[in-house]
Amino acid sequence: MDWVGWIERWGEPSVLAVCGLLAGLGFGFFAQRSRFCLRAAVIEFWHGKFGDKLTVWLLSFGAAVMGVQLLIILGDLDVSTARQLSARGSMSGALIGGLIFGAGMVMTRGCASRLLVLSANGNLRALLSGLVFAVTAQASLGGALSPLRGVISSWWVVDGGPSRSLLAQLGAGPWDGLVMAFVWLITALFFAYYSGWSFWKWAGGLGTGLMVALAWWLSYKVMANSFEPVQIQGLTFSGPSADWLMRVLAEPGEPWSFGLGLMPGVFLGSFIGATVGGDLKLEGFNGAYTMPRYIIGAIFMGFGSMLAGGCAVGAGMTGGAIFAVTAWVTLGGMWVGGGIADRLLDRPGKTAQEAPTSPVAVASSTAP
Repeated sequence: MDWVGWIERWGEPSVLAVCGLLAGLGFGFFAQRSRFCLRAAVIEFWHGKFGDKLTVWLLSFGAAVMGVQLLIILGDLDVSTARQLSARGSMSGALIGGLIFGAGMVMTRGCASRLLVLSANGNLRALLSGLVFAVTAQASLGGALSPLRGVISSWWVVDGGPSRSLLAQLGAGPWDGLVMAFVWLITALFFAYYSGWSFWKWAGGLGTGLMVALAWWLSYKVMANSFEPVQIQGLTFSGPSADWLMRVLAEPGEPWSFGLGLMPGVFLGSFIGATVGGDLKLEGFNGAYTMPRYIIGAIFMGFGSMLAGGCAVGAGMTGGAIFAVTAWVTLGGMWVGGGIADRLLDRPGKTAQEAPTSPVAVASSTAP
């Protein structure tokens, strides 16, 4: 592949944007076909069952970690300069942000990536939530919520380098990471096999995870062959959502980037997947009672993702695949925060006879 020739002809920003578009196309398509969703996986986990949603997530996560660690072992990927490992990070931001994000994704019935995937299928609830998420993310990055984010992030800071690598802290390496990924993958494949999955569940679950590895590899190739400084990066949706918001609202002129190519790629990939599967359907709110829940949840996710340094995919999958300590803390916070929110808001322990029959409960229970 003539990376140098492409970069010389089109420039780093354009090549990065195309790479983001390609990775996004694959992620959007596979995530739509497999119904990949961290929120649904978290709920299944806290309900005490190993169902399809949890299996799909574990299959995708195992494939992402295995793909990334295998590329590192083969010498075709170096993530040491990734911001999740090289820059200073915040453990307090990772934990609190993960908890807040986890609660928000339960309220909106999906994480940031899931909202984008559903928007391409015609879900207007997801579209509105995604817009609120983007506005809040931008406000948290450099707007009204930025001071609060800075204060929380300063409570517990960890330096970049080995102290931000979970493998380094454990005295392990990429081979150990590969073994861990293999165990998770085999576990997911076991449950998938006995669930009688269709082809698209298998292909979609594996493909979603492999797109995480592909994104790391593509941006690394641009960085390795570039004459200008280029930041290696992977799949994430919080920063690119804020970037796209400002690109629409501000005067044109900002250069293209990996994230700016990623967002339309995911949207288009999901649209193609929904067309193939016959899932295109225009959906709105079932009643006025559900709208506050979605809006508040989107605000939680926007602030939580910027506080934690990534969303469910950006921190949980992308950062988790390179074993960034803060990413794993964020991921754990999302699982705990999502479980608490599910317990408090949807009260799964109640029976149908005990459950409230108010319009709020009815609208909430019917929302995807």
